[in-house]
Amino acid sequence: MTPFFKSPRRAMPLVLAAALATTSLVAITPTTALAVPAGGYADLVETISPSVVFIEVSGTSAAAGPKVEMPEGMPEELRRHFEHMMPGDGPQAQPVQGLGSGFIISKDGQIVTNNHVVEGADKVTVKLSDGREFKATVVGSDPMTDIALLKIEADVDLPTVTFGSSEDLRVGDEVVAMGNPFGLGGTVTTGIVSAKSRNINSGPYDDFIQTDAAINRGNSGGPLFNNAGEVVGVNTAILSPGGGSVGIGFSVPSDMVQNIVADLADDGTITRGWLGVQIRPMTQEVAEVLGYGTPKGAVIEAVGDDSPAKKAGLVKGDIILSFNGMAIEELRDLTRAVADTDPDATADVVVLHKGQEMTRAVTIGTLKPANA
Repeated sequence: MTPFFKSPRRAMPLVLAAALATTSLVAITPTTALAVPAGGYADLVETISPSVVFIEVSGTSAAAGPKVEMPEGMPEELRRHFEHMMPGDGPQAQPVQGLGSGFIISKDGQIVTNNHVVEGADKVTVKLSDGREFKATVVGSDPMTDIALLKIEADVDLPTVTFGSSEDLRVGDEVVAMGNPFGLGGTVTTGIVSAKSRNINSGPYDDFIQTDAAINRGNSGGPLFNNAGEVVGVNTAILSPGGGSVGIGFSVPSDMVQNIVADLADDGTITRGWLGVQIRPMTQEVAEVLGYGTPKGAVIEAVGDDSPAKKAGLVKGDIILSFNGMAIEELRDLTRAVADTDPDATADVVVLHKGQEMTRAVTIGTLKPANA
């Protein structure tokens, strides 16, 4: 589990801690699926636990020593002496191991986990609850949403779980987290949905489910279930001053995960739309001048050369108010809307240009991978 405000990896004995940080009252009756099961969670856990897996990874990590500049004119004998005492100038490959969790979504062995669990791994091993072990291949991964898709080969159909709708979740609904915290396989914890659409400033696609179900290191990539046994989130991060659970955990919502997984299963990569602008929030002062109650939209700070935005006539200072019919209330609204638009599709972008609202038709480009 990635601790919020901490490095996603922390050294631990024998393991890499990649996954280890209105005015009227209306009575609402919870649906049967989202009420606490009569008699507890034992029957539910017995049904879904065979599909939750333990993931071990191994690989190498570059640990660069500081490069020390020797004074000019130093005698060669002294230079060799000090260089021998100093760390190497280049990165030194260090063996690393890590652990995490995941869950099987297809009988032929597709497994969902976190990108940070398997990132940089040379070997990925998947262990099932019945003790069977399989070598896994990484079909593809998406650092921006921290989702990865693995594949194992088995000679029999594997137990699976299905996705539920994260959009249908309500704050206060009961949820169940399963995984392998600190290597303790098959650990089950329960809690509620504490908040939805949480932005923890970890990236442009933040839209987390917040839960108080205990999530710890090693839970990364594990499923968050509703009481119908459907996966509604992938446990990804925790807010923790000390590295352990304090009841503030974050899961990638299942609606987003399903889209990412489908894209990865197709060709191992993620295709996202590209507009080609740098944006910032509207200030309160500007909002008041424009007659808005609160800031909204995305203010264009810069337009990239040869970008879809430039070709459509967008300029610095324009305020994007809506994208393809969706109102832009905050920056991440625009980021996600553009990313979810197919490249070469035309999108109507409503902007405030020199005090006048106008619509620009933009042909969306393809976002290059971050490491391209």
